[in-house]
Amino acid sequence: MNNKKLKMIVESVVPSYGTDHSAGIDLYSYTKDDIVIKPGETVKVHTGVKVEIPEGYFGGVYPRSSTGVKRQLMLANTIGVIDSDYRGEIMVFFYNYGKENQVIKSGDRLAQLVIQPYQKFDIELVDELEDTARGEEGFGSTGKWVRIIGLKLLKRINIEYI
Repeated sequence: MNNKKLKMIVESVVPSYGTDHSAGIDLYSYTKDDIVIKPGETVKVHTGVKVEIPEGYFGGVYPRSSTGVKRQLMLANTIGVIDSDYRGEIMVFFYNYGKENQVIKSGDRLAQLVIQPYQKFDIELVDELEDTARGEEGFGSTGKWVRIIGLKLLKRINIEYI
């Protein structure tokens, strides 16, 4: 049984979980007039929702999969972070990466709010960091190791790529 509460002030459609096992609370658009997002354009969309997130948690605002895949809209900042001390309205900025105008109507489900715990750390300034096998290799570097190991393994057991 869940005894945690998320306090809300809502001027629009009440956010809700889509199923008993949904991680995200669906957020709905709240607008007087339809909003047209042209290709390559970023637009702010109101939700009409304010929340009081408990200390030790933050709200992660994520796109719904249908918003990205079907409507070709993505969150302009990819993931929104709502701190527990923020009390303003949740607003979502959408970028249209598609080739067609997208129309947002009041009440459209566009994003989801996931309440997540976090941990704070003391920041320690140092002159150097501990070495690792990866070192300073960045973007895509871990995939190189997997591919190299995978090829050696495939050769060892006589399997060819198809």
